[in-house]
Amino acid sequence: MTTTPERTDPPFVADERTMLEAWLDFHRDTLALKCADLSDEQLRTASAPPSELTLLGLVRHMAEVERGWFRNTLAGEGVQPLYYTDQDPDGDFLDLDKADTAEAFATWRAEIAHARELVGGRSLDEVGLVRRRGNDVSLRWIYVHMIEEYARHNGHADLIRERIDGVTGD
Repeated sequence: MTTTPERTDPPFVADERTMLEAWLDFHRDTLALKCADLSDEQLRTASAPPSELTLLGLVRHMAEVERGWFRNTLAGEGVQPLYYTDQDPDGDFLDLDKADTAEAFATWRAEIAHARELVGGRSLDEVGLVRRRGNDVSLRWIYVHMIEEYARHNGHADLIRERIDGVTGD
């Protein structure tokens, strides 16, 4: 379904913004690598019972995470979730029976592209609002949180991929 993407290692020495953006892109590319060269069926394969976690679910979840933090929190766009609702808060992970794999990957890539547009020209000190908590949060914090979110889920993705076809890696 997906092809093997290029992944660039972050620099060892760089200014703060370059470092944050490089690490975030590295982790975005890592998730793409974990999904590369798998069939639609494999992307929907759960890791191990009782977990229902799949690579496709992770891609859909990360599209939601990109959308939420950059579009809603930072830019205040007020866009609605794509795959989950208040009644189905895990819909991004679990409602995969009718999920369109190509659409999910295209949406994830589009949310990443939109996030990159939104951060252009903004200071790391610029503040957005976490509406559900009422907290201000800086773009710097969003970058760090996004790196953490991807890193955690990339660990899940590594285990899922190993279960599917034995492929491991960093």
